[in-house]
Amino acid sequence: MNRGSGGEVPVDLPRNYLRPCLLLLLAEGTSHGYELLEQISALGLDRVDPGGLYRCLRAMDQEGLVRSAWEPSTSGPARRIYELTDEGRGWLHVSAGSLAQVARSLAKYRRRYQRVAEQSVPVR
Repeated sequence: MNRGSGGEVPVDLPRNYLRPCLLLLLAEGTSHGYELLEQISALGLDRVDPGGLYRCLRAMDQEGLVRSAWEPSTSGPARRIYELTDEGRGWLHVSAGSLAQVARSLAKYRRRYQRVAEQSVPVR
């Protein structure tokens, strides 16, 4: 069996989990890409590639889920600021429903696994 470090089998978050995370953060308020990169770990994404984050933001901007604009800065170059659109808010609600279903499925798995694990405790 191929295992990750520490003897654990690696398990990943759902594919494209970055999108709903970014939409959620932007629902909380407008933000710059760097701020989003700093905040994303609070949602379980510890190792986000900055290039991937910006590509995702660009794609969501082109799809109309977020809107971006250059914001001038008094202490350096202009920065792009991102905000959630109405369409993005709708997508956020749909993805939250999908993630809730994933959470229910994982809870069912965990309950069944717990029963199996309790039955296979070695007797000494």
